[in-house]
Amino acid sequence: MPLLKLEDTYLHKGKRRVLVTLLREKGIKNERVLQAINTLPRHYFFDSALISHAYEDKAFPIGEGQTISQPYTVAFQTELLDIKEGDRVLEIGTGSGYQGSILHLLGAEVFTIEYQKKLFEGTKRFLTRLGINMHLFYGDGTGGLPAYAPYDKIIVTAGAPVVPEALIQQLKIGGILVIPVGDKRKQAMLKITKKTNTKTVQEEYEGFAFVPLLGKDGWG
Repeated sequence: MPLLKLEDTYLHKGKRRVLVTLLREKGIKNERVLQAINTLPRHYFFDSALISHAYEDKAFPIGEGQTISQPYTVAFQTELLDIKEGDRVLEIGTGSGYQGSILHLLGAEVFTIEYQKKLFEGTKRFLTRLGINMHLFYGDGTGGLPAYAPYDKIIVTAGAPVVPEALIQQLKIGGILVIPVGDKRKQAMLKITKKTNTKTVQEEYEGFAFVPLLGKDGWG
């Protein structure tokens, strides 16, 4: 987890503006999403050794075999979720806490679960220091968090072999699940909208690569 002092300089702010311009050029249209990315210092979520890379449009390691997602991927998944103020959102894969913090800035009530205990503990301490209020849990996210269901939106931040049925069950009618599904090297991003208890509508977007989703309904 980050070792740096929490300083946000004019240089950092300038780099965020450049990043937001790039994301807009790459097709991100939701201005609320772009504003959240412009507001949240991504370098806070980096180890000091990698801080100079914080505003590159790339994924970077955060320890325990996990990564902080590429900004474009964060923006793309968030845009698909179409977050509304007060949405109850479940995030599978807390990681560094960056994606969840973007959702928090958009006004969501975020429930997030992390499979790697060391990462969970470090991120929980860090988000408390940052003043980001989310409901953080340690465990196997492939089963969701049924105790707090149903959710307006669910986001999965690791590549899954299949769509876990538990996540569909925990969505509200009209809710959206965004999940990358494929093999361990590449995935398609799925946007699944729950129309009724027995019917969903799926949209698919190719060309993504995530670390594997671990757990009972993930990669083991």
